[in-house]
Amino acid sequence: MTPEFTGGGDPARSIALLWRRGDERPARGRRPTITVDAIVAAAIEMADEAGLGALSMRALAERLGVGTMSLYTHVPGKAELIDLMLDTVLGETARPEELPEGWRARLELVARENAALFHRHPWMLEVVTFRPPMGPGVIAKYDFELRALEGIGLTDVEMDSVLTLVLGYVQSSARQALEATLVEQRTGLTDDEWWAAQAPLLEEVLEPNRYPVAGRVGTAASKEYEGLWDPEHTFEFGLQRVLDGIEVLVESRRAARSGSSGPTPN
Repeated sequence: MTPEFTGGGDPARSIALLWRRGDERPARGRRPTITVDAIVAAAIEMADEAGLGALSMRALAERLGVGTMSLYTHVPGKAELIDLMLDTVLGETARPEELPEGWRARLELVARENAALFHRHPWMLEVVTFRPPMGPGVIAKYDFELRALEGIGLTDVEMDSVLTLVLGYVQSSARQALEATLVEQRTGLTDDEWWAAQAPLLEEVLEPNRYPVAGRVGTAASKEYEGLWDPEHTFEFGLQRVLDGIEVLVESRRAARSGSSGPTPN
């Protein structure tokens, strides 16, 4: 399936729609039967249920009970619609006024909120967002998440890079979990069922002494996970290692300022 891209629509129309600057009242004072918000909400529901492949302007119009051309009077096309959908769901992440103490705890909050968002809306993983929609949802989220790193000694560019690193890790982890779910759905086999079918066949051809490290580690891991892998363990382990690496950077910046090593600032 060809991935969808954000930022592919008409820039002027996209910005007007994202910031709701257009006038939705049609000519001659007639009351609109649908609104941009209603269109976006219905599109998100469709994508949540069946993925972006099931979303088309015609199918969306049928869901809303209107003619396809009625949609085009509000949203010019699917490219602009996807921008609106993404900007809307990115506004769902929690943004408490009082942040946790310490930058690690704050970044953990950011990571977990983004992970939850991908699990609620897995179609987000079908969208290439190198040119994100410049809407209020995207910008407010970016501003809030950067505050997790404010005042800990990083430059503005380093703050942006650290946030990109964390969000990239979360996205990769979410994609792996989604792929595991899709494999189970499409094969009709759980990991345990798949392994039960593979194990006796593998024992016939595998020489344990030839791959001693793989055998030892694989056995230990499968016992720990009670299966092929544990998505929660994988996410938590990886997140902490990412944060450990960031901590090295933060401490190095603090040491450079003070001329000696010391505890990481909060």
